Amino acid sequence: MTPTPASYITALCVAALTLLATPAAAGDLEAALEAAGENRMALEAAIAGTPEGEREGMRWLVAHMPTTDLKSLTTEFLMENNSLAYESWRGAPWQSSVDKSLFFDAILPFASVNERRDPWRKRLRTRCLPLVGEARSASEAATLLNNAIWKEFGVKYSTARAKPDQSPFETIDSGLASCTGLSVLLIDSCRAVGVPARFVGTPRWSDDSGNHSWVEVWDDGWHFTGAAEPTGSDLDRGWFAGRAAGATRDDPDHAIFAVTWRDTPISFPLVWLPEDRSVGAVNVTDRYTTKAEELGEGLVPVRFCVRDKADSKRLVASVTVVDSAGAVVFEGKTRDERFDANDHLASALREGSIYSVEVLLGNERLSRKFTAKAQTLIDIAISGPQEQRLASGHITNQQLTRQVARTLRANLWQAHKKERRAARQAEFKSRMLRQGDFKMPFWYRVFGDRPEGGYSLIISMHGGGGAPKEVNDQQWSNQKKLYQIDNGIYLVPRAPTDTWNMWHQGHIDGFFDTLIKDMLLFEGINPDRVYLTGYSAGGDGAYQLAPRMADRFAAVAMMAGHPGETQPDGLFNLPFALHVGALDAAYDRNRIGLEWQEKLGSLARENPGNYLHQVEVHTGKGHWMGGEDAVALPWMARHTRSLRPTRVVWLQDDVTHERYYWLRNREPKARERIVVERDGQVFTVLEAPPACVLEIRLDDSMCDLDQSILVRHGELVLFEGVVERRAETLAKTLTERGDPRGMFSAEIRVVMPAE
Repeated sequence: MTPTPASYITALCVAALTLLATPAAAGDLEAALEAAGENRMALEAAIAGTPEGEREGMRWLVAHMPTTDLKSLTTEFLMENNSLAYESWRGAPWQSSVDKSLFFDAILPFASVNERRDPWRKRLRTRCLPLVGEARSASEAATLLNNAIWKEFGVKYSTARAKPDQSPFETIDSGLASCTGLSVLLIDSCRAVGVPARFVGTPRWSDDSGNHSWVEVWDDGWHFTGAAEPTGSDLDRGWFAGRAAGATRDDPDHAIFAVTWRDTPISFPLVWLPEDRSVGAVNVTDRYTTKAEELGEGLVPVRFCVRDKADSKRLVASVTVVDSAGAVVFEGKTRDERFDANDHLASALREGSIYSVEVLLGNERLSRKFTAKAQTLIDIAISGPQEQRLASGHITNQQLTRQVARTLRANLWQAHKKERRAARQAEFKSRMLRQGDFKMPFWYRVFGDRPEGGYSLIISMHGGGGAPKEVNDQQWSNQKKLYQIDNGIYLVPRAPTDTWNMWHQGHIDGFFDTLIKDMLLFEGINPDRVYLTGYSAGGDGAYQLAPRMADRFAAVAMMAGHPGETQPDGLFNLPFALHVGALDAAYDRNRIGLEWQEKLGSLARENPGNYLHQVEVHTGKGHWMGGEDAVALPWMARHTRSLRPTRVVWLQDDVTHERYYWLRNREPKARERIVVERDGQVFTVLEAPPACVLEIRLDDSMCDLDQSILVRHGELVLFEGVVERRAETLAKTLTERGDPRGMFSAEIRVVMPAE
């Protein structure tokens, strides 16, 4: 393939920056689905199976879940949680005072910290709803629960509990819990009846005497209470209030944090599991240490917020307020995403007076006039440092934060799609792809309604080969009617040549690459659900293309073909079906099919969980299997592509490729073999040619890019250090494949030893 010019990559980055002013929520969801790995299908099923009126909540929840949950939670668990959360919210008398964003962050989540994931909603709602039947406000409901549930569930505080981070069912079953387990149970009880609630705590009191956890509930603002420490019908009282007043906002060991599921740059300090950084947090110290002051006569509170134009996230910026006479009346710094969404810098100003506010952030300075009114929020958008450097042209040298990389990923795809649709429109509409002197006509048909995430695509290669054009044209026509599907796109290309090897010559890889890119642009297919099959000569193509283009497909089915010299090594992460007639003796298809059955079986036994395969040698059938081979289509449909597997086995064919899954080799040679595996932050090169220059692509779904990465070969350390996220890398990996899921934000270049 022709390398993408650096000028296009830079232009693509600049185009994407213009989209950053509108945050792309879908980018968060896509990154989450990518991080889910093999559980992606379950998450997509949960989203698709959720009623339209509640689907937004499911999408939000998936987009903000910890990675461990993305990889493990079932469709049933998520759909029940989502449905019951909506039921509790909509049924609460105070529902009108709980907006959607608050519902998403403080009612919908199925967990508070890292506790075991119990399906607690139905059970707790059944037990708790009668306890709050007379409550008319969220505060009243919360205090009723805190007075009643401990007796209801037979639970008390005890340091003899099994562990600090108990789930609600673990606490109820044992009857004992620490402040952490008690807080989790009270929060879940509140959420079960529609009260927004969240987990709060400090790693250490100001005198270093220990940590503590408690609960906050929302009722026109956040209010605190100690779990199993009720103070009658009141909130914002408790034995720990005095100690909390001594917290230190800017000291992470002595600050007070509340758990949040929205995007935030800090994590909640799990003192019982300090290495776990998966729980998001906001710093709420100021609310516990600052007492509200009485406003003077004629004064009103005016709040200030500064946001980054790039992603609408709040920034810390210097704010100066000047009155009409030019006198400075207030100075301060705004809050960023470490703090509550409603935690704003505020000043008491004279109602009706005109002021000027000046915002200073780096080299950027903005000024705005305003009239002081009660409940005024002065919300100012400014170019944050990240955007300043990107927009000034330093695209290739700019390190990205995790959040900016996530947002830029989505917007790069939008910019690329807009650019490439215009360039590809005419050729795609003609249904005739061109590559040098070769042409490849194609036909396709769409079946069913478009599912969540896009249609699946089946590319089906016809038979024939080594025959006159009319014969191969007829085979093309036959292939269009060969298989029927319930949902998806069934696409049949016409081979560019009429030779015996029509489907595995070098130009076929480029044609199929373009075909998949175009179907993404114009039909919005799901790139993780692209399948390849072929009959006879098309089966020959399936044998050969599957291992050399494995990272393009979710599964491949070979029908009545011959593999030639190709080997199955590259099918490590690609499910492969093989169907051949027991009487199909031409070119030894039947005998070789049995040999491949043994090869795949042996590889699968040696590598449990990999080399998934379906092999059927159809008794009594010759070259035509009478449609029995069609069982391979639903088998393929059960699989989705694994683009970021933990091990890559790359065996080059005579037609070579520079890129394979998350690896790149700029100078590939026929038949050379590369095997690399990853485990957390460690990448191990198990096999590679001497002096090979290997590039390893990474993103935040694979490892923590804010921490050191190790690449080794045996005892030899090839690389060790932190790898920077780059806009150029995102753009480059997108233009290589035209695949939004195939984008990586960082790369490591290593050189293998000469021997």
